[in-house]
Amino acid sequence: MIEETLLEAEEKMDKAVEVAKEDFASIRTGRANPGLYNKVLVDYYGSPTPLQQLASFAIPDARTILITPFDKTALRDIERALSDSEVGANPSNDGNVIRITIPDLTQERRKEYVKIVKTKGEDAKVSIRNIRRKAKETLDRLVKDGEAGEDEGTRAEKELDALTKAHVDGIDELLKRKEAELLEV
Repeated sequence: MIEETLLEAEEKMDKAVEVAKEDFASIRTGRANPGLYNKVLVDYYGSPTPLQQLASFAIPDARTILITPFDKTALRDIERALSDSEVGANPSNDGNVIRITIPDLTQERRKEYVKIVKTKGEDAKVSIRNIRRKAKETLDRLVKDGEAGEDEGTRAEKELDALTKAHVDGIDELLKRKEAELLEV
């Protein structure tokens, strides 16, 4: 039962790190990156559909993204969704593809993005700590109910702490890389 609890906690912590990676990818750095549009939903025949399912992305240079819809009739809907998204894109449509030119980031805007990244990183760490707390409660309950010995409970708790530290350090590393990427001119 202890191993199952630790495995479940590790899986949930891995997912929290993945979510943090996705969140960090959705914050623009001044370079063209299709990850910026991961969360853009397009109203496609009445249902919200992720943009990745409707179009392919190409990056001809560091400042331009070309979005080619699989279905040309969706071009207007994709353009509207991009304009309405919080990414701040100004799409231009030539009838076949949508071209987005990423403007330069000002120093002030870069600092704002760093604050946003730090907030998202802290949220991910809180999530990991909550997972740890729930797993620890489960371990304590197992020891209290006599399903596991005191020594097993202590060993499992140390293992849980090591897991938590490794995942929090992973978030810190992602945070450091994203911050450096944002502040790079």
